[in-house]
Amino acid sequence: MNLITISLNQADFLASTLWERSDAKAVVILHPATAVVQEYYKGFAEYLHDMGFNVVTYDYRGTGRSKSGMLRNCNVSMSDWIEQDVSCVTTWARARFPELRLMAVGHSIGGHAILLSPATRLLHAAVLVASHAGVTSTIKQTMEKLRVWCLLRVLAPVLCRTFGYMPARRLGLGEDLPAPVMLQWGRWSAMPGYFYDDPDWDARRRAGEITLPLLVLGFDDDPWANSDAITCLMSPVKNSQIERREIRHADFGVPAVGHMGFFRIRCAEKIWPEVGKWLASQCQHTG
Repeated sequence: MNLITISLNQADFLASTLWERSDAKAVVILHPATAVVQEYYKGFAEYLHDMGFNVVTYDYRGTGRSKSGMLRNCNVSMSDWIEQDVSCVTTWARARFPELRLMAVGHSIGGHAILLSPATRLLHAAVLVASHAGVTSTIKQTMEKLRVWCLLRVLAPVLCRTFGYMPARRLGLGEDLPAPVMLQWGRWSAMPGYFYDDPDWDARRRAGEITLPLLVLGFDDDPWANSDAITCLMSPVKNSQIERREIRHADFGVPAVGHMGFFRIRCAEKIWPEVGKWLASQCQHTG
């Protein structure tokens, strides 16, 4: 395991970790969820490394070890993460390992990035874990819908205005976030088609142009990435070979998975192979 720094431009960088082996059969990039740092994915990265992959994890700008300066001065948005950060690490991995197939696993917004990043054309295959259109109206539970609505539409704008960033850690919501990230997320959540309805972004066209094989995982106890929300996200993806799996956690003997639990060690023995074996199978495909 090596800590590395990937330069995005003269001022910005992505703090990354590389698990490398001499006999690797492919490279897998792990794109994190919002407000989640790369250390969260360490166990899963080690699992993939043991399976024969080189693995790259990293932090988006403004989070984890990719923070630079005062967070209130960070003007990076969610679309910047997708456009720039994801493209940067993907291009770096392609240049570092030009002879190996390049694949990705995206968690939540990390899955959005796989659908929308211009660098996705460099991938051979990808997995979306708990990725969904974050539209508040798709949340089934009334109290959870109200909680998320209040957070994104009321509390977040006030806190971002007050602090100059989103103090998510104080609320138990993960990493503190740049204000533009949180505010853009809130705007998208109010649109019926999420970012597909953003007039400043051609997200629907981008998703429609994806052609690589995709494994899409959802979990029956995830209140956000439920079946309808996943369908909303995947509806423009017309040209990919998509394999959707709805994981019923009880069937795997796991007490809970939810939105965050797939990457916890309790899922290692029974659920991680759903992804590990699929990625390994993609190394056998020609093309």
